Amino acid sequence: MIEARRLHILRAVADHGTVTAAAAALYLTPSAVSQQLTALEQETGHKLVERGARGVRLTAAGEILLTHTNAVLAQLERAEAELAAYRTGEAGTVTLASFATGIGLVVGPALGHLAISSPGIRVRVQDAEGDASLPMLLDRRIDVAVAVEYRGAPGADDDRITRVPLYAEPFDAVLPATHRLAGAEWIRLGDLSQDTWIGPYPGNPCHDVVVLACEHAGFSPQFEHSSDDFRAVVALASAGAGVALVPRSALRGVDLAEAAVRPVDAVAPERKVFAAVRHGAEAHPLIRPVLDALRRAAGG
Repeated sequence: MIEARRLHILRAVADHGTVTAAAAALYLTPSAVSQQLTALEQETGHKLVERGARGVRLTAAGEILLTHTNAVLAQLERAEAELAAYRTGEAGTVTLASFATGIGLVVGPALGHLAISSPGIRVRVQDAEGDASLPMLLDRRIDVAVAVEYRGAPGADDDRITRVPLYAEPFDAVLPATHRLAGAEWIRLGDLSQDTWIGPYPGNPCHDVVVLACEHAGFSPQFEHSSDDFRAVVALASAGAGVALVPRSALRGVDLAEAAVRPVDAVAPERKVFAAVRHGAEAHPLIRPVLDALRRAAGG
């Protein structure tokens, strides 16, 4: 008989690539993870992982078991959802992670909706960058992630998660007020190819959006200054330190007295935001109202 907790460990190792990283995500010791993998191999009668200098990778048998693991864990989530639904008047806590702008734009309003529609549901909110919340979700550290599209993100066809689209917003060009193009009606990104750039750190999903947009315009932006705080990015642009692309919602309430904000010509780069839960959990009586409230707050 294969134990479900060992399947969780197998998936964590596959997701993180090393026993040490999987152990940290699961709050276990590396030796405990290794022991559980060994036990799982004994249960199945197959070698499931191969260890190398750069970490571990699944064998062909491990990949087969991982496919079934995703289906089994999703079914267990559904079972929990149905059992929870069987109890009427359920109240409890849902843990949600979102990036800062998402908290302001949809999570905060969603909490207001829930206070009226589902007063028994308590939502604990954690601030996490748009690329950090999905690993937290898969590691079962949170119940709901508000995340953004980025290179390497689990796709809409990933059988580990269920995604709910929330909104998409364009990036605007932010220039110093004294910039040569500050008076333009709109900005062609190619015209900024020789400028110094300000932007998020590599790894931040917005960094990927900016780099890809500039690459499509025929150049690679030269980042001189980096910050994941868009208020800091705007402050640097206002001081004449460079130019930037900033999601439109991140400019709300920011001092723009010394900056020029202009739309981008042609197809503007976008930040696509969605909510995600582990596949099978979308019908849970605590999670479903949270997803509905997020969708309503996003105007869906």
